[in-house]
Amino acid sequence: MPERPRTAPAQPQMLPDLEPPYHVILHNDDTHTYAYVIEMMMAIFGYDEKKGYRIACEVDESDRVIVVTCHKELAELRVEQIHEYGADPRMKESVGSMKASMEPAE
Repeated sequence: MPERPRTAPAQPQMLPDLEPPYHVILHNDDTHTYAYVIEMMMAIFGYDEKKGYRIACEVDESDRVIVVTCHKELAELRVEQIHEYGADPRMKESVGSMKASMEPAE
């Protein structure tokens, strides 16, 4: 009977700690239109128009909406992108971007 090749015993592998997820939250205001929210969601998050519309409706009804849940660094980037998106050209009262924040998802 041929001998089997010897193999080293399996070593337990340590899995890296996963970063806790964070919610990116969009806050409602009265100086941005639904169209603005839809366009911003499409531009920053790659969402389709239908999802952008659902987010616009929810932020209007609830005053805030979770737009994505992701790792901390990406959440920080998405909040920054929302803050830098600019004013809504459809409303003369709009002088800047919408507000966003992030919080741990629990």
